[in-house]
This record gives sequence, structure tokens and C-alpha cells, in this order.
Amino acid sequence: MTLVTPVTRNTSYPVSPLASLLSLTRDFDRLFETAAQARDTQNAFVPVAELRENADRLLVTIELPGVERGSVSVTVHDGVLSISGERKAEAPAEGELIRTERSYGRFERQITLSQPVDTTKVTATSKDGLLTVTLPKTPESRPKTIEIAAH
Repeated sequence: MTLVTPVTRNTSYPVSPLASLLSLTRDFDRLFETAAQARDTQNAFVPVAELRENADRLLVTIELPGVERGSVSVTVHDGVLSISGERKAEAPAEGELIRTERSYGRFERQITLSQPVDTTKVTATSKDGLLTVTLPKTPESRPKTIEIAAH
């Protein structure tokens, strides 16, 4: 069985070969704009993160190779850890650049925290291109062992 969908023509908008050509031109423009946006997103620097949890704290480690410590900002607000900064391109070395797979630019990572943390005790350290943020849990969010009384 074949389904037929009726097509109605809007009589106030005449269809002409020129209109079809203009529509095709707009479609090609959108195609190239989408490809350019994908390329720009592909070259963006997005540092990878690792999140660990134990009874007392959350530990977030972010890989930031080539990022200067002074260009990184760490904030905690409303249960979200935000890490932002910029990896700047190095000064051009001698010779022509043949190929690069490195990415540069501003970045921001936001991580929603699974537990309430004591924001007054949050620390951040940087070593060998790794940023480690330690987020102590609030006493209320730490697990409690409940003793069972005998009767």
C-alpha cells in the first residue's frame, strides 16, 4: 500500500527557476558554514578530566599540558566546579610548519559535583601539566556508620 501525501501550493508565492536557484545557493552556503564551524570546534583545546571520590573528598584531575599556571582560573559555585584558562600558541620556530595536531585557545570545563563540598577548604595544585583540585566533602555528605543496638 502506498501512502500519498497531498501537496498544496501557496499561490501567493510563485515558484520560479530563479527562486529554486536562490534556495540552492542558500543551502550550499549553510553547508559550508556548518563545515567551517565543525572545523573550528575540532581545533579547540578541550582538556580532559578525571573525577574520583572517596569517603572524605572529591578529586578532579585535568590535563593542561603547555598551559601556564597563571592563566588558569578555578571556581566552585552552586555545586559546579569551573576551570577556565588559555593555552597560547608558542612563538613560531624556524622553518615552515608542515603539520600540527596541537590546539590552542581559551577553554572552560564545568563539572557538576555529585556531593556538597566545603568551598572554604578547596585546594588546587599544578605539577607536570596536571591540575589537581581537591574538594573536601561537607560533614553532612560524608557516609555515617550506624551502630545497631542489641535488645
